[in-house]
Amino acid sequence: MKQIQKQTDVGQVLEALNTISRGRMVMDWNEITSGTNPYVVMKTSNIPGKSVIEIPGLIFGDKKQPVKKIGVGMTLTESVIELASAMKLDLIVVHHPVADAASSGGVPFSDYLPLYNLALIEMHEAFHGLHPGMTFLHGHRKLKTDIAFGGIPGNILHKGIALEGIKTAGDILERIHRLMGREMDDDILEAERAIRGENSLQEATLANPAQLLSGTVNSPVEHVLHFFPHTGFSMSNLETALDMYPETDTIIASISRVREDHAFVDLAKRRGLNFIVGNSHSVELMENGLPLAYALEMLLPDVEVFLLRERITAVPLKDVGHKVMVDYGKEMAETHLVTKQPQVVQFL
Repeated sequence: MKQIQKQTDVGQVLEALNTISRGRMVMDWNEITSGTNPYVVMKTSNIPGKSVIEIPGLIFGDKKQPVKKIGVGMTLTESVIELASAMKLDLIVVHHPVADAASSGGVPFSDYLPLYNLALIEMHEAFHGLHPGMTFLHGHRKLKTDIAFGGIPGNILHKGIALEGIKTAGDILERIHRLMGREMDDDILEAERAIRGENSLQEATLANPAQLLSGTVNSPVEHVLHFFPHTGFSMSNLETALDMYPETDTIIASISRVREDHAFVDLAKRRGLNFIVGNSHSVELMENGLPLAYALEMLLPDVEVFLLRERITAVPLKDVGHKVMVDYGKEMAETHLVTKQPQVVQFL
């Protein structure tokens, strides 16, 4: 008699993620009310009503729901939801925390996700620090990692040493450029510009390349501090880190950016240190999402896993190439949005 294989369900995916995260996922909602899971974190700028609680676990859906197709992404948007619908995915696993309306086209999850029978899991802080890929891509091997530097949850600091073959700041820049496949993205952008007739079109993964803001391409690299400015990493944090690791010769800030006139860069220049801005947030899907997707595939071989990559472009209004939609946009704006006399809509 042929043995019937048990179908994978959302609960098994959650268990696989708990294995991957070394027990960091919320498996029971009592962990939230009891405060026993340190990866359940409130994120707020103190703007009323705009805070969010990160809950690494099942946000929406039934643990018993069958899963044949999983989409792994960075940030949930209506575009991601619609792509998941078209591909008939059963579950979306995203890195960043989600929130009703903000992550789902202005409407509640309960009105939107059931239309496509979609379950939803988030991870974020529960995934951070699990693999050395981000430091590896930036040319150093991490020796120490603090995921709550200065007592701030999610404020990550890596202390690393240059990989073999990485001798200078220029070596790091070349490595990032090569490993991230920028030539392919350059070709895609040039082709899109030509097809659309939009020569000024910009694309998120290319608009913020790795840059050297202090030092020269020939400056030696050995001892590295690597942090992420958007996590709340402050000047005080940087000064403390440099006191802790006085051998540091190179500072790398990645995911989020700082500009040439930032105090971090000024400090690096005054101390004669290299300062590199590495990969931007727009490529974190490849840094963190790709390893997670492969880990899920290895643990759940009967499930098909997809990488949900959202591509963002920008073009000045004067250069928008699709004339029909340009005419539509101008007509709607002039007739209905900026006219002094609202147009009366008649229903026949």
